[in-house]
Order: sequence, then C-alpha cells, then structure tokens
Amino acid sequence: MSLASTNPKRPSGALRLPSALRGERGLLIALVLFVGALSILPLGRLAYAALFPKGDFDAGRIIDILGNRRILEATLNTIYISVAATLVATVVGTMAALLTTLSDMRARTLWIFGFVLPLMIPPQVTALAWIQAFSPASPVLGPLGLALAPGMRHPLYSMGGIIFLLGLYNAPLVFLSVRASLYRVPSSVVEAAQAQGARGFALTRDIILPLARGGIFAGAALAFVSSIGNFGIQAMLGIPARVSTLITLIYQRLNSYGPSALNDMALLALLLAVLTVIGMTITAWLGRRGDSRVDTTRRPARRSLGRWRLPVEGAAWLYLAICLALPLSALLCTALVRGVGQPLTLDTVTFENFANALFHHEGIREAFGTSMMLTLGTVAVLIPVAVALGYVLSWRPGWIAKALNIASELAYALPGIIIGVAMILFFLRPLPFIGTALYGTIWVIFAAYLSNFLALALRPILGGYAQIERSLDDAAQLAGAGIFARLRDVVLPSLAPSVMAAAILVFITAVNEIQTSVLLVSSRAQTIGPMIIFLEEAGSATLAAAVGCLMVALVLTLMILSLIFGKRLPEGVLPWRD
Repeated sequence: MSLASTNPKRPSGALRLPSALRGERGLLIALVLFVGALSILPLGRLAYAALFPKGDFDAGRIIDILGNRRILEATLNTIYISVAATLVATVVGTMAALLTTLSDMRARTLWIFGFVLPLMIPPQVTALAWIQAFSPASPVLGPLGLALAPGMRHPLYSMGGIIFLLGLYNAPLVFLSVRASLYRVPSSVVEAAQAQGARGFALTRDIILPLARGGIFAGAALAFVSSIGNFGIQAMLGIPARVSTLITLIYQRLNSYGPSALNDMALLALLLAVLTVIGMTITAWLGRRGDSRVDTTRRPARRSLGRWRLPVEGAAWLYLAICLALPLSALLCTALVRGVGQPLTLDTVTFENFANALFHHEGIREAFGTSMMLTLGTVAVLIPVAVALGYVLSWRPGWIAKALNIASELAYALPGIIIGVAMILFFLRPLPFIGTALYGTIWVIFAAYLSNFLALALRPILGGYAQIERSLDDAAQLAGAGIFARLRDVVLPSLAPSVMAAAILVFITAVNEIQTSVLLVSSRAQTIGPMIIFLEEAGSATLAAAVGCLMVALVLTLMILSLIFGKRLPEGVLPWRD
C-alpha cells in the first residue's frame, strides 16, 4: 500500500514541495544555497571587484596599486612579521607539547589549561594587557622598580613587539597540533631507539621530532594563517608604532575613504588571501615531505624528568607567570584605578570602571547586547547546519560535498578582514526583491559570522560522526524515516556531546570576535570585540581595561564550565582538556 493511500484526508490542493526538493536531495540543495550565498558568492564578488572593478581587466591599475611604496612596504612587513611570528610560535609550541606529552610533569592538566587560555582570549585584550604590563606606568612592575623610565619608548610598539606577541599568542595552535602528532608516535620505535642507547635530547631530535614533523608543519601553517590575519595585535601595536601591514592598511583606508576605496582594498584583500594560501601550501608540502608517521594504538610512555624535575617544572610555571599572570594582573590593576599610572592602593581602588562598563556606558552595553544576540543566533543557525553538512560529508560523500567542505574551510582559514571586505561588497547594494541593503546593519555582521564559523562548528561534529554506527541510520531509512526525522531522532541524540562542544567553541570564538566585525560595525551596529580598540584610541584606557577584564572573565567561566561538565565530550574537541 502506498503512503498516499494511507492518508486519504490530505486536501487535494495542499502545498507540497516537488519531489526533487524533498529528502536528501532537498537537504543537499539547501546546503549548497547556504554555503554558496554566504561563502562562495561573497568571495567571488571580492575577486571580481579586485580584478574587474569597471568590468574589464586592467593590469596597469593592478601594477600601479601593488607597486605603491606604502603598499609594497606593508606587504613586505606582513610577510616578515608572519614568518617570524610563526617561527616563534613553532619553537614555543613544540617545546610545550614535548614537555606535556612525553614527560611525567606534575599538574599537567592545569598547566595545559593556562597555556591554551591566551588562545581563547581576544587578541586585542591580550595586546592591551601586555601594553599595560610593560608601560612606564605599569601597575605591577612599577611598585617593584622594574617599570620603564618615564619617556622611554614602549618596547612592544615595534615590529619586534608585534612578532613577539603574535608568536606567544599562536604558540597554543602549534602545541595542539604537535601534541596530537606525538600521541601517534609508535612506542615500539621509541623503545627500539632506547634499546640502542638513544637518550634524552638525542632521542627527541633524531627519533621523535622527525616522526612528528607532519604535526609540527601543520601547526606552523595554523600559526601563519593566524599571524597574517590577526587584526587585534597588529592594530593595537602596529598603528601607534607606524608599522604598516596589509591588514591595518585595509582598515585605515576604509575608515578614511569609505566605500569609495572598496575596489582598491578588495585588491589588497585578494593579495592577503594569496599570501595566506601560499603560506599554507608551503607548510603543507613540507609536512608531507617529512611525514613519517606509523599507525599505532599504543603511544610512548611518559619519561621521568628525574633530577631535572624542579628546574624544568619551575621554568614551565615561570613561563605562565610571565606570559599569562603578569599581563592579566596588570590589566586588572589598570581597571581598578581611575587613571592610568595611578598606584593601586586601598585608597585608590575603585570599581567605577566596571560599573560604567556594565551599567552606565550606553555604547558598551549596546555592543555587548548585540554581540550576545549575534553569537546566540550564530550558534542556533550553525549547529543544525553543521549537523546536516556533517551527515553529507561523512555518509554521503561526493564532489558536491567536497566542494561544500572546501568552501566552508576557506572562509574560516582566510583572515577575517577579507571576509569583512567581501561582505561589504556583496551586501553594499540593495538586495534583489526586497530592495534593502544590509550594509551598516547587524545582519551583514550576522552573515559574516555564519560564513566565518561554519567550519569551526563542523569540526567537532565530524569527529562525532566518526564514532556513530552508520547502520542505525540505514535501519531507520529502511523503516521509512525521512532524512530530517533520522537527523532528529537517530543522529542528533548520538551527536549530543559533539554538538555541545561545537556550540561552546563557536560561542567563545564569536562573542569577542574582532577580525571580521571591525570593518562591519557602524553607529547602528556595534559589537563588543572592536570596543577595546575604540576605547583605547579615545584615551579611555582604564575603561578599556575593565571591558577587557570582563571579556576574559566570560571566556574563563565558559572554559571552566566545559571542564566541569565536559566528561561526556569526545576527546580532543576542547583544546584546553588534556
């Protein structure tokens, strides 16, 4: 008996979708439209505006723009800073991974939490904290007599300062990649090398690091992409120091000239994208050349630090004290006084800055509310989309699925400011049928968030699909359940831990986001991420510090809650778990 015959009461004129738009085919079409409208079309519009601003390709214009002295200087600075910061991050992150993965270091979980924490803190907050920590009016080093003398140039306002801070900020990215690679190093190879007399540094240099080389270069690629697109640190340190990079040049030109400079800035954004892809390609090629992994189910045993325990553990905790506790405590001390440089005492301590940030400053309050609304909306939309896209990628692979995956990954991998320029170009004109432009509204920021964070939501969910038995879905399909019923009743309950992890990662990343939204905010649509830079530029350093402390408190609270309630989450989806 057909399904139609069992439902004779269906009105003959009821609205029904065409058969081509129902079931899995309809789901795939919806995913293509979603990814195409939010990733492929905006990036295509960016490339078209950069190369064909008036409808024709003009090589002379491109040469004139890219050959400009200031743009050439910004390009060389971008390459040098990104490469140098990647080297710093690779060295620091690899050493941290070796220490926590292969040694019997005590309190390892707590140290990993502290090491990864800066990666979760917005980069503009990190930059502000370091600026306050090492300024002549440092509230922490000043009472100790270690602050810079008044009038001295701040060491972080320089190219070296940008490289240093980007390197430390991105070291956790390398750490996570190398640690995952070290877990796959076969214990039998290590034991055989030890039986031949290899010990200590020689064992690590000659055996372990070559086997983990793929993970090292993968981490270096992540660090390079993050460095080249990190607007918060480059803007906070580079603009005052007049160290121009492509990302800050795009920001300054668009702020100065507005939409009239869009075509030229689209060309710079395209150049930035090309540099990003080249860097990723080189590191991927190097990683494939040196990838000597051997599959194994038993990872190397942790080696005892022996007589080196106290010096090694002391150095590790000293690193966290300098790179985490010192800047964050300086940020807090600055937020607790009325004026920069005022000593923190019982007589000068005040919570006025926090009260202003939370209750009295209308701009901050509205920016925080807008950020929360956009973030919750992003999570609400991306989680079901990621579940559906994960289903297609995991169990219905094909060339369309691969294209969707590449498009979502590209939107996440490219620097956020490129997505910002693409969204401006795509949504600047009134949309067809509705006749309204989204530029200058919260909706263009929302579209940018959906484009930028889809891949981030997808990664934990793909890991969850790998742990689900596909036969459950096949059985439900044989029983007549449609694709949406199967996703709701069969797949989603099994994916719940991965969905929770994806929601946490997207929320933490989006709520304080700056890389994409800094070009999209307007008087009608402010978010909390760029507020730090705006307050610092306006001379409200203590209020900016209070906002930064609130951002850190929010991130720290979410991370701690994820540790408390995260026992059911799959291993590896939360980077701050050991």
